[in-house]
Amino acid sequence: MGVVNVTPDSFSDGGVNLDPGTAVASARRMIEEGAAIVDIGGESTRPGAEPVSLDDELRRLVPVLEALKGKVAVSIDTAKAEVARRALTLGAELVNDVTALRGDHELAGVVAESGAYLCLMHMLGEPRTMQDEPRYDDVVSEVARFLEERLRFAVDAGVAEDRICLDPGFGFGKTVEHNFELLRRLHEVVALGRPVVVGSSRKRSLGRILGDPEATTGPLSASLAAAVMAYDKGATILRVHDVRETVEALTVAEAAS
Repeated sequence: MGVVNVTPDSFSDGGVNLDPGTAVASARRMIEEGAAIVDIGGESTRPGAEPVSLDDELRRLVPVLEALKGKVAVSIDTAKAEVARRALTLGAELVNDVTALRGDHELAGVVAESGAYLCLMHMLGEPRTMQDEPRYDDVVSEVARFLEERLRFAVDAGVAEDRICLDPGFGFGKTVEHNFELLRRLHEVVALGRPVVVGSSRKRSLGRILGDPEATTGPLSASLAAAVMAYDKGATILRVHDVRETVEALTVAEAAS
């Protein structure tokens, strides 16, 4: 899953794809490099990010989605029901919701009625506050329990279970230690029986584990190592910024498995 943030303030590539033409070119390039789908978002969810209005989110996304319709497999990264509705009419196949259907009570119905795929992610709190001293008794057990509960909620709301994938939310309300514990024990999330999405690409935990306590992003080398480890532990979908390099790393890992 390639990442295209149509935002001015995303943690790693904010502003790079804010121009619709650039965003479209990035999405097409990622597909050419081996991505199966491209995740397009118009609202940053980086730590400390402020909410974006519905109108602003749609203004950023609609031109990109219109240009890609029928040409590129698209996932829409949003927590807003109206944004998801518009994106699905413009060809999006998957709704990637960082709130796991807690942000907009109408979103579950939109997904259920459309028959789209859905990704449910764990996040502690909200982007503005999620990194304010996050605490868990057992991060893996708590994340798995949360995802299992949200999976049941989605199914009860009419979303087909075989169209749901789960994301433990690396970097969303987790310390460096929490993130690496999740990666070490990813099999416990995989055991829930749904495809698991891992989005550790360029996360600041990767920079901090390498010795920079103030890192806001991680290097490509660390992102590739995390991707291969996640793949080895059963992740089905890897959400990445560097598609070609990740595809090459996974090709080698698969050949050696």
